[in-house]
Amino acid sequence: MKILILNGPNLNLLGKREPSIYGDETFEQFFEQLQKRYPQIDFVYFQSNIEGEIIGKIQEVGFDFDGIVLNAAAYTHTSVGIGDAVKAVPAPVVEVHISNIHARESFRHQSYIAPNAKGIIAGFGLKSYDLAIQSFLI
Repeated sequence: MKILILNGPNLNLLGKREPSIYGDETFEQFFEQLQKRYPQIDFVYFQSNIEGEIIGKIQEVGFDFDGIVLNAAAYTHTSVGIGDAVKAVPAPVVEVHISNIHARESFRHQSYIAPNAKGIIAGFGLKSYDLAIQSFLI
């Protein structure tokens, strides 16, 4: 099984950025733990602050991979293009968020990804990624 974990803007700052919301662990540290926890899965990790690169990566793997775990971060609430890319590929996509987006500013309640996603997981910290991965195993 091949799964892409795709992170959007500012998630490269995990471990440094607002630790009260996002924790103090870097994503790279967490990714190593995921690889050990799920040795049966071939993970690919990609992060970009650039909308077009995120769209390009979805198009690149969306016809060959078994799933995509997507945390588009702020682009979730602004990018019709990322939502369209998710709709255009057959690979199932699970939208994830570290924080509970519905307990934050009202503009974060809108998702352009959700209508085309297999599901949404939010508010469980980095465990949100674990839950998304488990959804591909059941």
